Amino acid sequence: MDFFTTLILAGLILALLWLLSVQNSRKYKLPPGPTALPIIGNLPQLQKAAPFKSFIKFSKIYGHVMTLYLGWQRTVVLVGYETVKEALVDQADDFVGRGPLPFLMKATKGYGLGISNGERWRQLRRFTLSTLRDFGMGRKGMEEWIQEESGHLRARINSYKAKPFDPTFLMSCTVSNIICCLVFGERFDYDDKDFLHLLNIIAEVLRFNSSTRGQLYNVFPWLMEHLPGHQHKVFAHVKELRGFVKKKIQEHKDTLDPSSPRDFIDCFLIRMDKEKNIPTSEFKFENLVATVMNLFLAGTETTSTTIRYGLSALIKYPSIQEKMQKEIETVIGQNRVPNMEDRKSLPFTDAVIHEIQRFLDIVPFSLPHYALQDISFRGYTIPKGTVIIPLLHSVLKEEKQWETPWSFNPKHFLDQNGNFKKNPAFMPFAAGKRACVGESLARMELFIFMVSMLQHFTFSCSQGPHSINLVPEYSGFANVPRRYEIIATPR
Repeated sequence: MDFFTTLILAGLILALLWLLSVQNSRKYKLPPGPTALPIIGNLPQLQKAAPFKSFIKFSKIYGHVMTLYLGWQRTVVLVGYETVKEALVDQADDFVGRGPLPFLMKATKGYGLGISNGERWRQLRRFTLSTLRDFGMGRKGMEEWIQEESGHLRARINSYKAKPFDPTFLMSCTVSNIICCLVFGERFDYDDKDFLHLLNIIAEVLRFNSSTRGQLYNVFPWLMEHLPGHQHKVFAHVKELRGFVKKKIQEHKDTLDPSSPRDFIDCFLIRMDKEKNIPTSEFKFENLVATVMNLFLAGTETTSTTIRYGLSALIKYPSIQEKMQKEIETVIGQNRVPNMEDRKSLPFTDAVIHEIQRFLDIVPFSLPHYALQDISFRGYTIPKGTVIIPLLHSVLKEEKQWETPWSFNPKHFLDQNGNFKKNPAFMPFAAGKRACVGESLARMELFIFMVSMLQHFTFSCSQGPHSINLVPEYSGFANVPRRYEIIATPR
């Protein structure tokens, strides 16, 4: 059977599935939404460069809970802070399912913390949180690791001698070294070619998932598998990353001392051995490989991208950078390493870092959730098997929640007296039971690295502040900022 015959048959099968799905949907009171076409659903109506913007337009017609079809996959989109909070926090148990995102399913073979549900998810999340805490996430030990790494970062920036440089991989190295300490028990030199190659792979994976081709893969994986294209190169890179992780796990096995675990991998291996005769245990080799990949990818790219975007924002708004530096100078000076206690005394700096996260809106769709059973929500029924998108973009840019949502404005996090104020609609890490497990680590990294750099450098670019464009270069699964060469002038 040739390819085109296979394609025609696949199309007919999907058309039949579509008709069955439509008939089945009539049994439920689904949220409203635009009319969808067979097989391709509402895809032609979405803005390719930034599909989440189309969701916002639809919500003005169909409301804050609406049904769309991404290909043949029925998808319910939740729009706005109140809606997202009600689902992820108030009805957390109903919305705890994770959608089977095809790219992640293939990359992890369906294993690991990120893509799992049910008992596997519960066991792995509980273990991951407790182990990361034991190794200092949110505590003094981890703070010292970040402080030490900030010294390596400053030394490398100094080596550029106030000449232009691209901070992309430097920031990736810096942030990744923290998760590497936690997971692998070691940091890597900034010139380590193998390490840089892995970081390049991680960046490429993020770019692919935010590209049109990446989005198409998640909608039509069966088709994209048979078509030529960049997706095959990306999965070859993912295979390389798996190989690296497996190599590190084997090294840990060969040198393991059960009485003295060094890192996450050691702890998992010890637990694997303890539960090897328990049939219901999820502490298996494939779950270890996939969870380490989850931590390595998530712990590297999102935080490093946020810091890089933050530097661009401070170059674009030099008065904000100057005000942060004056506050840091007054509270810390230049000779002491910043710590998390300093955050209480640096309200403006803290507000700017929060605004960087809000304005970047790094994962506008969040990771998709999934209806593991029929869900009743706001008078509608979300049938089992429906993908659910809590649109974080609509929370971080909602006009009801933010005074000037489309402007970079640190005052969103300051009260009338200049004190830091929280906003419940600040959800860059999502919310509820599937919120990011590394949230407290990311907060520490953002604060200490940003403050440490501003203590010692003033950032600019040769083309001037007006040359900086804060609109992302790619907008899909993630908002990927534009790359700039920047100048760090010692203070």
